[in-house]
Amino acid sequence: MNVAEMLKSLQDPMGVPFYPLVFQILLVLTFALHIIFVNFVIGGSFMTVYAYFRRGNNYRLLAKAFAKATTINLSLAIVLGVAPLLFVQVIYDPFWYTSNVLSASWMIGILFVLMAAFSFAYVFYLKVNKGKRHIAVWGILAFLLVMLAAVIMHAVSYQALQPEKWLQWYMNNNSTDLYGARLHAFQWPRFLHFIIASFALTGVFMMLYAWYFWKREDMDKTYLAWVGKAGAEMAVYFTVLQMAVGVWWLLSLPATFHFYTNYMFLTGVPFAIVLLLVLIKAQSDPRKYALPVAAIMMLTVLAMSSLREVLRMLYAGKYNYSVYSYKLNLSYGSTALFLVSFVMGIVIVGYMISVVFKMGRSSKPIDLSSLKLRSWSVYLMIAWILMMIGIGVAIAS
Repeated sequence: MNVAEMLKSLQDPMGVPFYPLVFQILLVLTFALHIIFVNFVIGGSFMTVYAYFRRGNNYRLLAKAFAKATTINLSLAIVLGVAPLLFVQVIYDPFWYTSNVLSASWMIGILFVLMAAFSFAYVFYLKVNKGKRHIAVWGILAFLLVMLAAVIMHAVSYQALQPEKWLQWYMNNNSTDLYGARLHAFQWPRFLHFIIASFALTGVFMMLYAWYFWKREDMDKTYLAWVGKAGAEMAVYFTVLQMAVGVWWLLSLPATFHFYTNYMFLTGVPFAIVLLLVLIKAQSDPRKYALPVAAIMMLTVLAMSSLREVLRMLYAGKYNYSVYSYKLNLSYGSTALFLVSFVMGIVIVGYMISVVFKMGRSSKPIDLSSLKLRSWSVYLMIAWILMMIGIGVAIAS
């Protein structure tokens, strides 16, 4: 059996419940959100430890801020990672599931790695005020475990793109690997392209931090100005470095892809260039440029997420695999239920974000009754609960 036939035989015989393009678009969008917070976690957990070891009041305050932010960002990264994981399982199931089985021990272990990373990060957050040097071990362990999780996800994602090697990895030295105890593939430029981006995005995070807390009466303006300046410098330096690594990754891709002439690549690269130019401009006043930089950064990440999907399609195309030729078994009911729940979730989460945003910018009690999404969130939540009960009753009867 050739690789193309093998992949086709591994597809779900039931097909997909809706048009693959819809799942593909949702995959790109949700992965972009997920990877932003992954970047915040990697860069933030490193900065927590780095600032903790540096002397001075500014570094002490920054270590405390990042210690708290890392626990929140890690939670969001994990939650936001569920959606792209589900979407990739729907349209790339032969690649994803096989790669998972080949490294099953690592994929099961990543759950414990992330739990331990969160626990260590939270312990460090609780103890950071004590200022004792040995406490940093909790932060260091959290960072190392986050990096281990990144290595696992990179390896599993990369080996999924090489189905011609699966049998070789499974049948190693005439014996079958029944434990999934190995990570079989790793590519430095691809891995570093994601990791270095973490420090560029963390710099943008610091600029937003300075902008966000500037209106609080109890925040030291000198400290905030210092954070914004340090973040802007960090963002521009690591953006340049990431672009250099991006060129390295581009040169490492199979020449048959001609990826450097791909229209999506030619469309996406200008976003990175514009981001760099705006970051250079932002050095003069980081707080003033925080929002424009954040907006361009999000567009750039979205463009990179789209390019990642195009690249995955090229790898799959080597074996005549296309998500658009997947068997369709349309299920309008389940799809409609998903989309309605998705929209409701956006409104409700939007309300929660607006509440947190307003409360965080003031040291005084604030009136939340004026928030427009307040009533809608309550009504939609009630409607969703009643809808789910109704569906359950209908199915049961």
